Amino acid sequence: MLRVLHTADVHLGARHADLGEQAAAQRERQFAAFRATVDLAMAEPVDLVLIVGDLFDSNVQPRRSVEAVAAELRRLVDARIRTVLVPGTHDVYDRASIYRSYDLPALAGALGSDLLTVLTPDRVAVVLEALDLVVHGPVFATKRAPHSPLRDLSVKADARATWHIGMVHGSIAIAGQTDGDEVVVTTDEIAATGLDYLALGHWHSTSRGKAGHTVYAYSGAPEPVALDQDRAGKALLVTLDQRNGKKSVVVDERQIGRTRFEKVELDGASVASQPALVDLLAARADPDLVLDVRLVGVRPDALDLHADEVEAALAGRFLKVRVRDLSVPALSEGALPSEDTVLGAFIRDVEARVAELEAGGDDVAAGELRDGLRLGRLLLGGIEVTL
Repeated sequence: MLRVLHTADVHLGARHADLGEQAAAQRERQFAAFRATVDLAMAEPVDLVLIVGDLFDSNVQPRRSVEAVAAELRRLVDARIRTVLVPGTHDVYDRASIYRSYDLPALAGALGSDLLTVLTPDRVAVVLEALDLVVHGPVFATKRAPHSPLRDLSVKADARATWHIGMVHGSIAIAGQTDGDEVVVTTDEIAATGLDYLALGHWHSTSRGKAGHTVYAYSGAPEPVALDQDRAGKALLVTLDQRNGKKSVVVDERQIGRTRFEKVELDGASVASQPALVDLLAARADPDLVLDVRLVGVRPDALDLHADEVEAALAGRFLKVRVRDLSVPALSEGALPSEDTVLGAFIRDVEARVAELEAGGDDVAAGELRDGLRLGRLLLGGIEVTL
């Protein structure tokens, strides 16, 4: 039996331009997630760790960052847990590759052993005899692959070991969605490899599937790289077993990242004021929480709400908070002014048009007209001009 920990897309050193002052904190979270992955590998314990591309967010990293990564990898080396790594599309193995600039196995104390292997275009596989395993990792020296990395990979006649695992940093082909991606493979190609397990990187959300006899999975990013990746935050524990000549592969998710996501939908009619909304949301305060708030429904005329001000008031209490006001102003209630007045004619005309648009499903235009109706009532409210 083999126990393997699969991770990818750590993106150490990411700039996080969308996070502003929180960018440095999120970089620390990403490194903490990498450390937590190493902790998990040692606690289980596992036989092998796979890092399937984009360990670094780019090939330009300060030496101290590379040495910090090497120190974590040394913990695995010291524990005699083997690690295999492939470059991705951010830390691509081109002429400027970080894996050319730094000898990561040497920095991690694994030089001359099979305890840490970086696969390259010149070394596309490693035989780990102690594990009765071959790890295949076809990569390229360019960000855009000249062809599928699985094109020439078939292990069906490979008798070097009992187990065969593949590593690919790229997308599974989806018509109309992945056509422009740098590295693309198909499920037919996955099935044709005959691999026992294919460890994938590049997609930041966890997912899994099976093609032919090959189980494949994306581990996702161990900590979100962008704050809309609510299926990130995992590592995968993969157990490969063989009993009575029959192989089995079981994939289990393990929580790694700290970042949480929560979506809140509030009825505009229930919000008394902007300060009240701030107080309501502040009760959920959590520095690890990405809060996505949508205000929907019909809001009262008295509600004067500015989403950007609400976000600013809550900014220090969450990792990130986003407020979207999708509510619409109310239509008129009670008795209307006479239709012979400017205000009465205006209200009736606009409300009829709103009803027509809503019946036709054009909610955007209907919402804009509701706003116009609200403003018109305020401007014309004191005018009693007879037509």
